[in-house]
Amino acid sequence: MGIQESIKDLEERISKTKYNKKTQSAIGQYKAQLAKLKDDVVKRASKGPRTQGYSVKKSGDATVVILGFPSVGKSTVLNAITGAKSEVAAYEFTTLTCIPGVMKYNGATIQILDLPGIVHGAASGRGRGKEVLAVIRNADLILILIDGQKPEHYNAILKEIYDSGVRVNENIPVIKIAKKSKDGIKIGRTVKTDLDDQTIKDIMKEFKINNADVVLRSNPTIDQFIDAVEGNKIYLPAVTAITKLDVLNESQIEKINKEINPDLFISAQDNVNMDRLKELIFERLKLMRLYLKETGKDADMAEPMIVKQKSTIKDVCERLHKDFVTKFKFARVWGPSSKFPGQKFMLDHVMKDKDILEIHLK
Repeated sequence: MGIQESIKDLEERISKTKYNKKTQSAIGQYKAQLAKLKDDVVKRASKGPRTQGYSVKKSGDATVVILGFPSVGKSTVLNAITGAKSEVAAYEFTTLTCIPGVMKYNGATIQILDLPGIVHGAASGRGRGKEVLAVIRNADLILILIDGQKPEHYNAILKEIYDSGVRVNENIPVIKIAKKSKDGIKIGRTVKTDLDDQTIKDIMKEFKINNADVVLRSNPTIDQFIDAVEGNKIYLPAVTAITKLDVLNESQIEKINKEINPDLFISAQDNVNMDRLKELIFERLKLMRLYLKETGKDADMAEPMIVKQKSTIKDVCERLHKDFVTKFKFARVWGPSSKFPGQKFMLDHVMKDKDILEIHLK
């Protein structure tokens, strides 16, 4: 039996097996075997004939990739939110290379990449899918575009992303796996979980792990536990937008909302919801603005420093200069994270959006 036939066979077994406590272990084994086969397919595709890839240097505060099937309107969206000049035409496969653009929003400089349209089987190398999906793994966010007249493309795209080893809008399961040389598999939990010990052991043995300490600090699904065992998955936020709103009727919009529940509907052609799209991208990237202030001077409110939410003063110091942490004395903060203007803080203080920061060095 070939690898694709084996994958199909396992998928059929899983779909026909009703999930319950008695079948949990068997389904876990099937899914572990399936995950190994799919990883083999992706690895084989990556070892195929060499083609010219999409070499794009990351720049700015974050990188967003636009992903969708051909003729979904990626180039039109790129041009609308960045002012880039990506070729636009009413036929498929207009974009044959990776077109970069820059979106300015809330003081942030966000790199937007318009990738060629993916096709079914992209994760296994069809239609230069391996190059497209490789760029995704290095991004900070995926903008998934779905043609409003072809909503069935949504699940197809999610499958290609999933099969390439990327998990969108998922929390990373908190699982610690420490391999050892003997004493079998020992399992500990800090929370109640749905997975029983036998299922966990059977999954790990499928990956030839017979000795390990496992600690579950979250309640993972079978798929999430398999991902943790493999340890090669990328977790990214995503925004899903339905394009071509201008040609959709109320019935189509209602159906799409029920089946997909997208983040928003847009029409780049008519500039509908494009500002909201920029706002969503900024929010999902979890960026925030900080304003730096020198002692005795006003803060520069025109040029914010863009950092990730929940960044500490130490994180900011490390971004500014390699010596700032060792020379740090204290900092003063004005804004949402302080109880009063100019409150003194140390390195572990967590900053908030629109804080003003004054760093004092020894």
